[in-house]
Amino acid sequence: MKRILIIQTAFIGDVILATPLIENIKEKFPDCAVDVLVRKGNESLLNAHPKLNQVLIWDKSKSKYAHLFQILAEIRKTKYDTVICVQRFFNAGFLTAFSGAKEKIGFDKNPFSFFFTRKVTHLLKEGIHEVDRNLELIKHWVIEPKRQPALYPSRRDKENVENLQSLPYICIAPASVWFTKQLPEEKWEELINKLTHHQIYLLGAPSDKDLCARISGATKNKNVKMLCGELNLLESTALMAKAEMNFVNDSAPLHLASSVNAPVCAFFCSTVKEFGFYPLSDKSFIAEIEEPLDCRPCGLHGKSACPKGHFKCGKNIDLDQVLRKLHL
Repeated sequence: MKRILIIQTAFIGDVILATPLIENIKEKFPDCAVDVLVRKGNESLLNAHPKLNQVLIWDKSKSKYAHLFQILAEIRKTKYDTVICVQRFFNAGFLTAFSGAKEKIGFDKNPFSFFFTRKVTHLLKEGIHEVDRNLELIKHWVIEPKRQPALYPSRRDKENVENLQSLPYICIAPASVWFTKQLPEEKWEELINKLTHHQIYLLGAPSDKDLCARISGATKNKNVKMLCGELNLLESTALMAKAEMNFVNDSAPLHLASSVNAPVCAFFCSTVKEFGFYPLSDKSFIAEIEEPLDCRPCGLHGKSACPKGHFKCGKNIDLDQVLRKLHL
């Protein structure tokens, strides 16, 4: 039986955007065993995934490099036929290079790429989606791959949110790790005040509770329920799947929505869709400032503060225009 390992130890969104690899590999090789290596904390995304054999976990928080060598030993013991490195970083390349696999696939920009048996050019050309960059890694197997990311909330995940789905609702995930990727608090408050005909659910991690509490407390809308920290990732995904609309930043919840083809409106403040991380749902919208700013984008990733101090790319987004476009 063919054994394949996919290595993606970056963040939540990165793992989700690697899932089309799983879908296409299993369609090409139905009898193969596909494993995935993720960082500790992201394994819950792949709980009960019907197309995975197992999920390996690298704990970066404790004895990071000691555990890296433990993972390498486990990889070598399994004797994979193919290891696919979705990352361009040292540690993932190291694991791939010394995996003992017959076929080692990765991007040419990885520092260990000279050990790979198949190197793929990593293109950051404008408009190419990250999913398409990843799928180039298996282009020799699949000529016309399926692009849709896919997560699989379990029956229990779905049952745990059923009580929240009796009336039409909208999900809002207002937080982001980076300040300039996050729509300003006052804009979220303005948006919620305009959404008076739906139940509003605020989603996020436990660390987002203070932000969501401030937003909820500042709005006049009484149909707002805080769910920060109360749902796991797949429960949140199951809730988003049946929402009338999901409002998110350019961050992980955007990709949660894409993974179940849920309707989504993504706010792009300092970043732009041309970087290739836009939503892939059939019903998806980009909300961004209309007038050009010479400082936007200010970088590939978000920043902890607006370099210019005005944050116009977030504050000047016209929410009325956004809602007209969405017919809400």
